[in-house]
Amino acid sequence: MSLLSDLINLDLTDTKKVIAEYIWVGGSGMDLRSKARTILEPGPITDPSKLPKWNFDGSSTGQAPGEDSEVIIYPQAIFRDPFRRGNNILVMCDAYTPGGEPIPTNKRFDAAKIFSHPNVVAEVPWYGIEQEYTLLQKDVKWPIGWPKGGYPGPQGPYYCGIGADKAFGRDIVDAHYKACLYAGINISGINGEVMPGQWEFQVGPAVGISAGDELWVARYILERITEIAGVVLSFDPKPIQGDWNGAGAHTNYRCYMLSLALSLLHTHTHTIVQNSQSTFFLGKLWFEDLLGSNCDYKRKKFMFNSFQFLNCYFCLMSPIYGGISTKSMRSDGGYEVIKKAIGKLEKKHKEHIAAYGEGNERRLTGRHETADINTFLWGVANRGASIRVGRDTEKAGKGYFEDRRPASNMDPYVVTSMIARTTIL
Repeated sequence: MSLLSDLINLDLTDTKKVIAEYIWVGGSGMDLRSKARTILEPGPITDPSKLPKWNFDGSSTGQAPGEDSEVIIYPQAIFRDPFRRGNNILVMCDAYTPGGEPIPTNKRFDAAKIFSHPNVVAEVPWYGIEQEYTLLQKDVKWPIGWPKGGYPGPQGPYYCGIGADKAFGRDIVDAHYKACLYAGINISGINGEVMPGQWEFQVGPAVGISAGDELWVARYILERITEIAGVVLSFDPKPIQGDWNGAGAHTNYRCYMLSLALSLLHTHTHTIVQNSQSTFFLGKLWFEDLLGSNCDYKRKKFMFNSFQFLNCYFCLMSPIYGGISTKSMRSDGGYEVIKKAIGKLEKKHKEHIAAYGEGNERRLTGRHETADINTFLWGVANRGASIRVGRDTEKAGKGYFEDRRPASNMDPYVVTSMIARTTIL
């Protein structure tokens, strides 16, 4: 008799059909929803515009009234499905009314408009997002590894710690890491965080709207894995009150020397990269230009592997996983551009704070590696600042900076596009 796991792992290649799991952001603006449909194509499917739009009952997700409950979801980005594998896919969508208007929880729509602005396109903004999260025991909603109703020893040994008394949930973390790599998400690394039961993964480098797509799908994959493990995933920015670190989503502008990377890819691949110009950006497993024309599937793996090689090469040159930067910041004299950008961010501090996540006031207290929520502060290598500039950037006179204000439950579409709008437009 077949086991349930045998049936779950059935190979569907011979059916010449693909299962597409459509994912969208739910009514709270933080919850993720998904449902699957059969696509009558043998696969692989790489172009979201070739997928059909779909609908869901918005009255059951808090996104539409019962008397007019239909919400339409538009496929926007495709990833390989690490759960069903084969040619099956995960599809990140955004949501619209039947009349084609974005619904209030669709933050991708406005972000895409900002990232398509010619001034933003010209600056090629790169992002790296450090997503912190906490794993909770299912029945008591208390961090894993903590005694029920009690507390572990004080912070100190847990950050990047190893051992059964210091690292809790590593199997979930590693499963997520590998699943994201399989899916084609440019996940840069993972580490245990300062509070026991808290972890971090980093997504990036990613350009423009793809940073939000990749982080949302990485979150989706993580929640699916914790579902299997019987553990609750929390993005609360301060899950435990007291002398414990909160959870953020530090958002970095970071230079991965895009033009050099493309020129090296061009050297190695010749006709595979048709245009080695700065208008290219990293998609999921392939490069695509701003008009969305993708290199064919047979070439994707080679190009992804080439970029992974470059990623490893440039990681040797910098101690952080990702950063926020524009073309001007990465060029000679970029440090002055960075300081001007920080000045612009300071002027809109309250506006950014209001959009950087719910409950952030419990985290941004001026303690536990945070700046006070009401005070804007920047500095070199200062983890108690609102904006941190790396020492390498100061020394080189160009590079990146890190916005340390976003909470772990922030919407990456909102945060990345807001930073671009404030600093570029």
